[in-house]
Amino acid sequence: MERIGFVGLGTMGAAMAANLRRAGYEVTAWNRTPGRAGDLVALGAGEATTPAGAARESDVVVVCVSDTPDVEAVLFGPDGVATGLARGGLVIDCSTIAPGATAGFATRLAEAGIGFVDAPVSGGSEGARDATLTIFAGGEPDAFERARPVLAAMGKTITHFGPAGSGQAVKAINQVVVTGAYLSVAEGMVLAIKAGLDPALVADALNAGAARSWVLENRSGRMIDNEYPLGFRTSLHLKDLAIGLELARSVGAAMPVAGLAAQLEAGLVGRGHGDEDMSSLARTIRSLSGLEG
Repeated sequence: MERIGFVGLGTMGAAMAANLRRAGYEVTAWNRTPGRAGDLVALGAGEATTPAGAARESDVVVVCVSDTPDVEAVLFGPDGVATGLARGGLVIDCSTIAPGATAGFATRLAEAGIGFVDAPVSGGSEGARDATLTIFAGGEPDAFERARPVLAAMGKTITHFGPAGSGQAVKAINQVVVTGAYLSVAEGMVLAIKAGLDPALVADALNAGAARSWVLENRSGRMIDNEYPLGFRTSLHLKDLAIGLELARSVGAAMPVAGLAAQLEAGLVGRGHGDEDMSSLARTIRSLSGLEG
């Protein structure tokens, strides 16, 4: 069984790394902010002081950080993964970043004899905790096959789409589709409230029919209660939407719903709600409808 380095112990990464450890992998972790590895260390994992340090103890390094510059920094910066991972190693990037940059990172690592798979995930904090994530993968076929058992310890549905960057392109599409679901559920719950109906009862009924969705099932309650505990940060989804909109511009695809959502999310971030779950889109719909925002 290959040794795993894990770089990035945020809301998603900490749970994913724990699942790798529970699956029997030897794990060495690093996080930019100290103090996040306590629970993982309690499971028997090691902790490194740099990404390079984690890589030196590993055959495969999993990266799960916030944005394209963050991935570049942990891979190629001083004490980055590329300086510690031996030739023949593999990097699996579970971050959500730009597809074009991803292809460039794969090329740079290949020059050092290191394989690369982009494997962004979907399923929220619940999926990370329960190892039921959906994973969109890109990379060379042999690299993907090597990565598959590692990914299987963190997710349930794993699909390889093509060369490096393909997984990131599909994740951008996922975020565009999810955006529409969040907006429509927010509007539906607000409409139920304004119409004098029991919105929780409405949500239950809708989930038994054609309107059923993960968002309706798992996030409508937050929209009804106007409380948005962290699952996936609004600020991070706004970053993801920017990636999707840039991809759309590059291929000439119209994205009116995603464009509207990006404006609404930018407003939420500007008003200090960026660290709330993205179901906080309902704040704006509620406010526009004369309910508390």
